[in-house]
Amino acid sequence: MTNYVIEPPAVVAVPVAGGGMFPVRRVFCVGRNYAAHAREMGHDPDREEPFFFMKPADALVINGADMPYPTRTSDLHHEMELVVALGSGGVDIPEAEAERHIWGYAAGLDMTRRDLQGEAKKAGRPWDMGKGFDFSAPIGEIAPATQSGHPSAGVIELTVNGKPRQSSDLSKLIWSVPETIAYLSGLVALAAGDLIFTGTPEGVAAVVRGDVLEGSVAGIGTVRTRIV
Repeated sequence: MTNYVIEPPAVVAVPVAGGGMFPVRRVFCVGRNYAAHAREMGHDPDREEPFFFMKPADALVINGADMPYPTRTSDLHHEMELVVALGSGGVDIPEAEAERHIWGYAAGLDMTRRDLQGEAKKAGRPWDMGKGFDFSAPIGEIAPATQSGHPSAGVIELTVNGKPRQSSDLSKLIWSVPETIAYLSGLVALAAGDLIFTGTPEGVAAVVRGDVLEGSVAGIGTVRTRIV
């Protein structure tokens, strides 16, 4: 038995549709993966190479729990996304083999302290505190790929207090899920338990305390949280 000098951290896990829990190892996020969102953020939507940032696994918010409004910001934004859950991994995974490494999919929110992110961009600094803060990744149940299949199209949308805020289609991803997995596995060794947030469509905007966010990905599931 290992003699730990402090209590080991708890395993972070996301509920699975139909029962069970998916243990999470790491959380990767793809930046600017819808052309219209790239434009609204002031960037060229041409098919540049994908880039990634990360959130800690314990930033995940599950079971529709409330999300506390984070400190040090006055500009908290929502970003609705399809999330990929890997059941296996590897290095330099061929695009044609990527889907066999996918265990399932979920609907998720990449919450962003936009003012902190903007300051970091201007200073040429990392985005970590704009993206990877506590409770910054609400996520719905993971739908096993054996049931949902591997969606390449389908509506992705978000409402805030029941009013439409984001709406697009997975077919508009600049880098498809298999392409994303193939590229990312050339940068790091992927493994079972890794999550990949695949990018957000246009319509990102600020939310405040009391707002209820409800998102969905067709054929996959929903995500819900209230800002408190």
